[in-house]
Amino acid sequence: MTETSAAPARTPWHLWVVGVLSVPWNGFGAYDYAMTQIGGEAYLRAAGMTDAQLGYFNAMPAWITAAWAIGTWGALAGSALLLLRSKWALPVFVASLAAFLASSVYTFAWSNGAEFAGEQGWIMYGVILAGCLFFVWYAWAMRKSGVLP
Repeated sequence: MTETSAAPARTPWHLWVVGVLSVPWNGFGAYDYAMTQIGGEAYLRAAGMTDAQLGYFNAMPAWITAAWAIGTWGALAGSALLLLRSKWALPVFVASLAAFLASSVYTFAWSNGAEFAGEQGWIMYGVILAGCLFFVWYAWAMRKSGVLP
């Protein structure tokens, strides 16, 4: 008796649209992380951070920096894996979402980050959360439909 495996589903056009658009979307987060690590205070001041915001940022624990790295680089890796039609796109996007949620809980519940975020910060976190949720949902839908074998 021989086993046959089903051929992967045909790649829908929207996977290429979502995948290609996700690269610059998630790439900006990775760029921001890298520039913060490389450019430090000069980069953050150029982005408009105040002295109080810099103080808060510099006092963040190392695990938040690690969560930020996992979230941003994971999202970019998820984009690449989506374009490669890899089944790993979904777990990588989930890990990225989990890291983002961990940093958000720290910022808004376990520290006084909400004071420094302001209305713009809340909006930014909301938009990022919506993006993370979309990419997880999309990768899940593509995996369920057999596009990501």
